[in-house]
Amino acid sequence: MKKQFNRMKQLANQTVGRAEKTEVLSDDLLQIERRMELVRLVSHNAHKRLVTCLQGHIGTEAEKRHKKLPLTALSQAMQDGGSQLGEESLIGKMMDVCGEAESRLASELMQHEVQLERDILEPLNQLAEVDIPNILRQRKQLAKLVLDYDSARARWLQASKSIHFSTNYQATAAKVETLKDEMDEALNKVEMCKDQLSADMYNFSSKEGDYARYYVILVEAQADYHRRSLAALEGVLPTIQAQKDSWMEKPAYGTALEEHLKRSNREIALPLEACVMMLLETGMKEEGLFRIAAGASKLKKLKAALDCSTSQLEEFYSDPHAVAGALKSYLRELPEPLLTFSLYDEWTQASNVSDPDRRLQALWVACDGLPKNHKANFRYLVKFLAKLAQDSEVNKMTPSNIAIVLGPNLLWSKTEGTLAEMAAATSVHVVAIIEPIIQHADWFFPDDVDFNVSGMFVAMTPEPDPGPFERRRPGSLVDGDTPRKDRYLSYPVAAPVPAQVSASMPGH
Repeated sequence: MKKQFNRMKQLANQTVGRAEKTEVLSDDLLQIERRMELVRLVSHNAHKRLVTCLQGHIGTEAEKRHKKLPLTALSQAMQDGGSQLGEESLIGKMMDVCGEAESRLASELMQHEVQLERDILEPLNQLAEVDIPNILRQRKQLAKLVLDYDSARARWLQASKSIHFSTNYQATAAKVETLKDEMDEALNKVEMCKDQLSADMYNFSSKEGDYARYYVILVEAQADYHRRSLAALEGVLPTIQAQKDSWMEKPAYGTALEEHLKRSNREIALPLEACVMMLLETGMKEEGLFRIAAGASKLKKLKAALDCSTSQLEEFYSDPHAVAGALKSYLRELPEPLLTFSLYDEWTQASNVSDPDRRLQALWVACDGLPKNHKANFRYLVKFLAKLAQDSEVNKMTPSNIAIVLGPNLLWSKTEGTLAEMAAATSVHVVAIIEPIIQHADWFFPDDVDFNVSGMFVAMTPEPDPGPFERRRPGSLVDGDTPRKDRYLSYPVAAPVPAQVSASMPGH
């Protein structure tokens, strides 16, 4: 009996020594536990933020998801708008074509979001809301089992100590033995839970690379989605460009001369012909034409009217300064000047020739080098300006004055910036270029010009006894009437042509 008592006492002392170490997880497991809690938190936040980036409804089937996308609604609205406007409207055509592009983008977005939900959102949710919480619950379970073990051990220790004072040694020894069995069972549960928890925590740590891969997949999926979206957009751009190119109605102001003439199937630019035709009727006697500025609002309205090829121009005939301003603006806003960038050096070199006869010959050579359409429109303008100069005693617009106010809008350097810089750099040269060409217009361009070259303008019969402040107007751009093409033929300008120049011209 004494030997049994001593063995229990020795065992109790050993257990007391072990009870001092209640921590059951190693340092590396404790580090994994801390990182695991952080991973759960950041994964939860990433999942939450990624959900807010999606435009579709999570969990719905693909077709319903596609219908609910804002891009799908935009596509439908654009295509409906295109149908309402019809094929005769460029806006309608663009809305229809671009609406189809938006529909393809919506399809790509839907597929992209379905992939994100499958490959990223669901795994992140599994990690943050299931896998890690399960491990953390095991950790709590282990802590509970450790408490149970500590409690069982405390009861056993207490019973082992009381055996010295027990009057019923045998009963007390049996109780101690029973408590020891309970303690051993509790310890066994702790060890089993600890082993399972350790395995799960090590397994989590080993899979951290897999969890990091979710974010790589996200970026890869986004890159692929944007590539497919870009391909869809690039695929429709040629169709859009073709629709734009086929649309003949385009503003004349700011458009290259060649493009405007091609689109409108004209020989002479519309703003040039329209303004010349109106000025021939109401502006030839106007003092300071091209020099006196027009009202800004009237000028803006006329330019807009010419841009959309309207035939309602009657109100502008009474304001020749606005018409002259519109003509000047058209020339100034050309992307390339009427006398071209490529011939700029040739023009300026010709203007520097000191001998008048040789200067005219050099100017004629430069003029002859103009591209066909530029030359035709320059010829048209020069013939008109020469006709305007015939009335210089009344309108005060001599060839020199015309060259001063209009010349900088006909030629400027490609490298020059502002209009002020352009005017300062070319004013001297351009006057020396334009003035002699106007003076000798019929030598540079021998044939007469039909100013109503398109046949769109009809001259009105003069109204009897106009009031002192009433101007006659020449009629507007009209369709269906028979135009008179002989009213505005230009007439030769009496200008002496040097014999040497005349003899040196081709054909002489």
